[in-house]
Amino acid sequence: MAETINISVRSLVEYVFRRGSIESGFRTSTALVEGTKAHQKLQKQYGETDQHEVYVSAEIACRELLFVIDGRCDGLLQDADGGPVTVDEIKSTSSDINEIQEDSYPVHWAQAMCYAYMVAKDRGLHHMRVQLTYMQVETEDTRRFVKEASFSELEVFVHDVVERYYPYAQAIYEHEQRRNRSIKELAFPFPAYREGQRKLAGAVYKTISEGRKLFAKAPTGIGKTMSTLFPSVKAIGEGLLQRIFYLTAKTITRTAAEEAYGLLQAHGLQLHVVTITAKEKVCLKDEVRCTKEHCEFADGYYDRINGAVLDLLQSETIMTRTVIESYARKHRVCPFEFSLDVAYAADAVICDYNYIFDPRVNLKRLFEEQRRYTTLLVDEAHNLIDRAREMYSSTLSKSGFLALQREFKGVRADLHDAAKAINQYFITLRKRIGDRQMLVEPELPEDLLALLDGFLASAEKELAASGGSPASPLLLETYFAAHNFVRIAKLYDERYMTLFTSDRNEVSVKLFCLDPSHLLRQMGKGYRSHVFFSATLSPLSFFMDTLGAGEEDYSVSVPSPFAKEQLEVFVQPLSTRYQDRERSREAIARSIYQMVTRRSGNYFVFFPSYAYMSSVYEAFTDLVGEQGEDSQLRVLVQTVQMPEEEREQYLAEFQAGRDGTLVGFAVMGGIFSEGIDLVGERLTGVAVVGVGLPQLGPERNLIKAYLEDTGKNGYEYAYVFPGMNKVQQAGGRLIRSETDHGVLLLIDDRYLQPLYQRLLPEEWRDYTVLR
Repeated sequence: MAETINISVRSLVEYVFRRGSIESGFRTSTALVEGTKAHQKLQKQYGETDQHEVYVSAEIACRELLFVIDGRCDGLLQDADGGPVTVDEIKSTSSDINEIQEDSYPVHWAQAMCYAYMVAKDRGLHHMRVQLTYMQVETEDTRRFVKEASFSELEVFVHDVVERYYPYAQAIYEHEQRRNRSIKELAFPFPAYREGQRKLAGAVYKTISEGRKLFAKAPTGIGKTMSTLFPSVKAIGEGLLQRIFYLTAKTITRTAAEEAYGLLQAHGLQLHVVTITAKEKVCLKDEVRCTKEHCEFADGYYDRINGAVLDLLQSETIMTRTVIESYARKHRVCPFEFSLDVAYAADAVICDYNYIFDPRVNLKRLFEEQRRYTTLLVDEAHNLIDRAREMYSSTLSKSGFLALQREFKGVRADLHDAAKAINQYFITLRKRIGDRQMLVEPELPEDLLALLDGFLASAEKELAASGGSPASPLLLETYFAAHNFVRIAKLYDERYMTLFTSDRNEVSVKLFCLDPSHLLRQMGKGYRSHVFFSATLSPLSFFMDTLGAGEEDYSVSVPSPFAKEQLEVFVQPLSTRYQDRERSREAIARSIYQMVTRRSGNYFVFFPSYAYMSSVYEAFTDLVGEQGEDSQLRVLVQTVQMPEEEREQYLAEFQAGRDGTLVGFAVMGGIFSEGIDLVGERLTGVAVVGVGLPQLGPERNLIKAYLEDTGKNGYEYAYVFPGMNKVQQAGGRLIRSETDHGVLLLIDDRYLQPLYQRLLPEEWRDYTVLR
């Protein structure tokens, strides 16, 4: 009996017929995609006996496989004079409709002919008419192309399409057989589960099997990555899942996931795993310009991509950035787009949060059916709240429109006028704001949105006319900013505020998302399950609330596997409040100095801001100088926007068995306070200065006020919980394995207050107060 392959008509023909180059970073928001309004308008013109949105399917045997192909054809039209039945395929475009010729889009003909074949086969028809109908979305002008074909011609065509798809389908099918066998035989890759690891793995499997969300607070050291990946892989073997997304916020946690998959592979697992790396990092050119004129990897990309994907999937399993780049050079394809194409075929994907949750860049070709068999593993989930606020907020500023007004004066009147009108809006807005610097309103700036519609229409025409290589990079940049602003405006509700700000020459409007929980729920809809996990998901109720948990969702808290004796905790009750910082900085510097000179080794000292870090650093170096030249004590200081090479050099200094003492000054919530593993003697102690509260500001206060209006403790939700989360992350760098020992110094008198004490991890509460 032949094995069954289910595929939609659209997926089939897009694979077989995609051709050409990556055109540019610009695509009109409506160009040549099925436009719902265009469909509905044209379908209303159908006759009484005509049908629309007709479901069709067919089975086609090809060698060892049976393909079950289905889809919905837009229209099925009856000829009043008894002529052939017509399959109508509708497409909408914002481009000039007169530029579309009969043979412009072979993929559209292929889709329509597949539908025609299915209808003819189902109804026993010997002859069909195939029609493509294009509608210009602005003018509503239409253009039609018609072909006639016999059933035998349609049958030959469709069988040829399936034959061309067969090598890819066969490769995927054979891989799935090997994968499933390997999963059934796969054992847990360690001699035994660590304490708490089995509990977390069991909770993850239960969550997947029941299709729920899980919020897991699991301490560092139990092996969270493996505890979530192993049961998810097993769920693929049981047929509960087809795909795993491992979502992270930082490169270093991506590496941990790759290593965990590598360990499972060493124990026999055969799984296709791809890592998606940001376009700017993985681009093979000196400058990121995605046009065929500038980039040989974009030129003819779609002519070569099917062969590249097939080669990669047949030759590799764990497809890291290095592997993707190697095959991209071999096949001359863009490595970023390559990784996205591979992601749709892979069993597991490691990528940033935004590929799932951000409406601008999410993987839109992941259809509903595929989502139903996909789980989302969200690592370091405490980071997702602020990231989500960024994703669902949008800012637009005056300066870009003023520059465009000048650039297109006397060049293109409609674009000049549209930019000028928006610039004038901002000038009027500046007068409204006056000396206040900021205005806050609970509704959309409808006047601005109306002006943006005009600007986007003019910009689209100019960008489309430039043939994908715009002469004005500023126009492309401003177009994207305006487009995103309009997109976010469609999400606007009572969970938003509009912020109007004026600062010297710049005026801005921000659509600010106060509460992203609802949108995280919406963007995550359709996936089988979600697992949100972190060592610092505390308090759990706060994170469940802000990450969009439902009443039926689960939570689990795994205790630390480490003995209290491994960690020595001290509290130095000095004030780090803003108004006391100058007065207490020397005492804080002295406290840090005493910790790092008590025992030689490697230390991290974390601060709530760069400015505060610099101030205490100055006092600390003065103190070191007073004690005489001490060549045995070295200090490293984190800098703002540190390049990746410098970060690696900074961390590489933390070596075990070094002579003397190394002290790293760094900021909480930064690159060194999360996700780094300095096991054993690579880290001797950590000092945390302050309680990590976010800086007081208008946006944070708006969040606080909104939360209070919804019946929550606004101050705790907006300030205390996020702050203490950073403290836990920073202190969590210290004990990473069963053999680690270290000293933790918490500097702030608020650590002695009940509110902050109850937010300390259980293993930190047995502390000694320094006087």
